[in-house]
Amino acid sequence: MRKSSDGLTGVLREFSIANLNAQFLYAFSNKRRNRVKILYFDRTGIYVVAKKLEEGTSNWPPSGKKNEQILPLAPEALQLLLDGVDLRGAQLREWYRAEN
Repeated sequence: MRKSSDGLTGVLREFSIANLNAQFLYAFSNKRRNRVKILYFDRTGIYVVAKKLEEGTSNWPPSGKKNEQILPLAPEALQLLLDGVDLRGAQLREWYRAEN
């Protein structure tokens, strides 16, 4: 988690995300899952938000192969992960429809 906004945008370029999109947040976690950085582009600059857990770890999805580390999340799912909720095995109810 030593990378700055320039370093993290370089990571996004490795995943063929050349242009940041103002509609998305880009979240990064360290191996120990106790720190998170989020990038947000507002068309004028990049915000970098960092969170360090004082105790325990987040239950982020396991890191896999390099090309499998991109995981689209609904805003609600990201909020739950940041709040420490374990999403393994969680399912959306049939009546729930996320707006695109």
